[in-house]
Amino acid sequence: MSEKEPQNILKGVQHVILILSGKGGVGKSTMTTQLALSLVQAGKTVGVLDVDLCGPSIPRMLNLENNDVHQCSEGWIPVYTDPSKKLGVMSIGFLLQNRDDAVIWRGPKKNAMIKQFLTDVVWGSLDYLLIDTPPGTSDEHITVVENVKNVNPDGAILVTTPQGVALSDVRKELSFCRKTGIPILGIVENMSGFVCPNCTECTNVFSTGGGESLAKLCSVPFLGRVPLDPRLTQCVEEGKSFAEVYHDTPAQKAMTDIVDKLLVQS
Repeated sequence: MSEKEPQNILKGVQHVILILSGKGGVGKSTMTTQLALSLVQAGKTVGVLDVDLCGPSIPRMLNLENNDVHQCSEGWIPVYTDPSKKLGVMSIGFLLQNRDDAVIWRGPKKNAMIKQFLTDVVWGSLDYLLIDTPPGTSDEHITVVENVKNVNPDGAILVTTPQGVALSDVRKELSFCRKTGIPILGIVENMSGFVCPNCTECTNVFSTGGGESLAKLCSVPFLGRVPLDPRLTQCVEEGKSFAEVYHDTPAQKAMTDIVDKLLVQS
């Protein structure tokens, strides 16, 4: 394992944000990629660190599969989405021979890999580093928190859906942040209604408003609600930027509002 310290390798990073969810399937990784792309559209340089070791979906969502990680004298070089190097990514997905390969590791090996990601990736100068974590509150989360505390992370964004089960799980995530001293930047309610791509009418498939109610109950900021949009799903599957292709849709307007709130908090 590297003997480097995160505060040294991350000294050029202005803002570190964790993306958390209480359960899987709420669109956390989709939210991470779209927030990153929206921040790039706002003129920021962004890095995405994918520490969801058992489900590394970020490379596919950003159309970066089959790229190799290269090394320099300082450490690992992120994989960039284009020559401008405005958006860099690091994920265990780049280290697997096949995207269908399972990562069958016990806790200590996972923790060592995450620490290496946090100490050996040469991000250079970044405005934002988004850390996409696995669902829940496990060893991986503790390792991330312990290793980024010295760089004073901005805090965590909690992603949920409107259903009661998801809201119950995100309460555990709120408790985790408070117990570990990570500031809570706010809650995002994802899949909040379905937007028809033809008439743009929104239908509340899974109900709506649960995330906002939870934010008020727990006295944390509510960053916004993002509706379901099949065009967003298509962009994620094809590795395209929803912010560029469908910038005038309700879902992207919601994403832009969330980014604007983050920029104000920064």
